[in-house]
Amino acid sequence: MIGYYAHHQGAGHLTRMRGIAAALDQPVWGLSSAAPPPGWEGGWTTLARDDDPHPGALADRDPTAHGVLHWAPTHHEGLARRSAQIARWAAEERPSALVVDVSVEVTLLARLCGVPTVVVAMPGRRDDRPHRLAYDTADALLAPWPRGAHDLHWPDRWFAKAWFVGAISRFDHRSLPDPVPAAHPGRTVLVLWGAGGHSTTAAQVEQARAATPDWTWVERSPGRGASGDLWADLQAADVVVTHGGQNAVAEVAAARRPAVVVAQPRPHDEQVATARRVDDWRIAVGCASWPSPREWPELLDRALARGGQRWSRWSTGDGAARAAAHLDRLAGDLVPGAGS
Repeated sequence: MIGYYAHHQGAGHLTRMRGIAAALDQPVWGLSSAAPPPGWEGGWTTLARDDDPHPGALADRDPTAHGVLHWAPTHHEGLARRSAQIARWAAEERPSALVVDVSVEVTLLARLCGVPTVVVAMPGRRDDRPHRLAYDTADALLAPWPRGAHDLHWPDRWFAKAWFVGAISRFDHRSLPDPVPAAHPGRTVLVLWGAGGHSTTAAQVEQARAATPDWTWVERSPGRGASGDLWADLQAADVVVTHGGQNAVAEVAAARRPAVVVAQPRPHDEQVATARRVDDWRIAVGCASWPSPREWPELLDRALARGGQRWSRWSTGDGAARAAAHLDRLAGDLVPGAGS
């Protein structure tokens, strides 16, 4: 059995877990502070939260352990309980490996329990001390993006154990249909937000809408959809304006849509790195922040000109299957409980 830890922030970690789990040849046990996703059939451990009360209220409890970790506040009951849950799970279930998506602390705790770890590598600069510790101790690094996208500053020791599988989307392997007639006259922009929140305001979107009178703007976010079918919404859009989260970008890539990728503030400039790379590779238009109203007409036209076919460099359509194949091989090489 393979374990999979999915961070509760946003929806991307859980979505990626479901895609990889469905492609694996062996059972998967999920661990998260979030509830199991609908239809989950494997084992599940709902972990205690380590961020209650609000993280700001815990700032004086040395949460970084003098700069060595990202989040381990002292004297926190939830942190103690979740650590005990993970250790107990490792002892009782004896997993062959744990995929960590993502947490430096879970990576280290699992390894201290003798569980081999596969760390999901993230965009942005990850050369801080905690990330180096997690990446160095991992048995493998799972990179859900193409080689060269976010690894330009990696040391050789990380390359040696990295699996570059490309984007992982729930829409992988879907056949691209004939163009869907837009529900609005003229050209359509689909604005795609995620569950992780965004700093762009409704007023900023309205200003962009006003600056492009020949375009119809439609927004979609968790709980607020253009329709009940994201795939159809993507296909109906002439241009998708999306935040730079990995999951959203993967789904736009799978749909091969012209896009403007606008980074939202995240630690380690995660989304800025993605927006910069898709722009450098001329896959889509990338912006480090929400553009001014006067920039939008040209940005949409440039996205249309670039088209959507270059997304094939980012998304091969079998990212989850490739990740699962690596995990199956790794698990086959590991014998839980072996050693002195």
